[in-house]
Amino acid sequence: MPLRLDVDILQLRTRHPFIIARGGQSDYRTVRVRLTDADGFEGWGEAAPTKFYGETTETVLAALEHYRTALPADPFDLEGAERQWATMLRHNPSARAALSSALHDLVGKRLGVPLYRLWGLDPARAPRSTFTIGIDTPERMRAKIAEADEYPILKIKLGTDHDEELLRTVRDATDREIRVDANAGWSVKQAIRMLPVLEEFGVTVLEQPLVPEDLAGLARVTRHATIPVIADESCRTAADIPPLVGTVDGINIKLAKCGGLREALRMIAVARAHGLMVMVGCMIESSIGITAAAHFAPLVDLVDLDGAALLASDPFVGASISGGQVTLPDAAGLGVRPR
Repeated sequence: MPLRLDVDILQLRTRHPFIIARGGQSDYRTVRVRLTDADGFEGWGEAAPTKFYGETTETVLAALEHYRTALPADPFDLEGAERQWATMLRHNPSARAALSSALHDLVGKRLGVPLYRLWGLDPARAPRSTFTIGIDTPERMRAKIAEADEYPILKIKLGTDHDEELLRTVRDATDREIRVDANAGWSVKQAIRMLPVLEEFGVTVLEQPLVPEDLAGLARVTRHATIPVIADESCRTAADIPPLVGTVDGINIKLAKCGGLREALRMIAVARAHGLMVMVGCMIESSIGITAAAHFAPLVDLVDLDGAALLASDPFVGASISGGQVTLPDAAGLGVRPR
């Protein structure tokens, strides 16, 4: 009996409107994927589409119908399955990531081991995660910072015409570590002009200051910076990493960008071979998607896995970032269960 694929839409809402340089919202629709084998083992995955990468909930559903025709006869053929899905349709990374996570979850459950153990990783080696404070009014940002009191590292969204004011608001409210993400919202001149401001406020990491395609500009910013510059939107898959060598200090891996767990592991290997830092990030998604990424967190330098922690209500229980510490479930596979 071949694998059975079932899908359903998850309606998610953040506690506060989540606003970045490109805009924001409170309501999100992700897609849960379930793969079931002949023995009744069931693997879960989650697609968190974003229009920036050319996906919507509807395109994910349509892509999954196409991928339904190419589910592997052997669920242990993880590499072969991801390779086939990648060649069937161009793009659609979050749809493929959901299938990849579900297949890995299924294999882990069949073997009776957590995914991190299948990879030989020590979950205690995962770095602490940031907690993101989106763009907002000073009053609301102060309230968000107070709500996030348990998290020792904050990630601040920038990319506005009043970024210095935002940073001052944050620094006046807390002495915790601050990292920033401009989400491609600055020009080269703006970014270089902001570098002394970031230093003044004690910022420790700068993520994606420029538009994705401006690699020459990123190199200029990195040369002027005294803190690590991390490429996010400029780096989707392993093939994007070699052109970034000498341009940035590190890359940010997201399953919804790269298309699967096997590709994420390849990206880590390629980045390490080139001496780059590695970060793992996320979209707004439930604990299914967050937990899949958290399983390879012991391999990275920086963690930003707060997508489920930002929700008003997460329908699942999996990896946690309580207190900033990444804690992985010890159940088989991903270890995610309904709340």
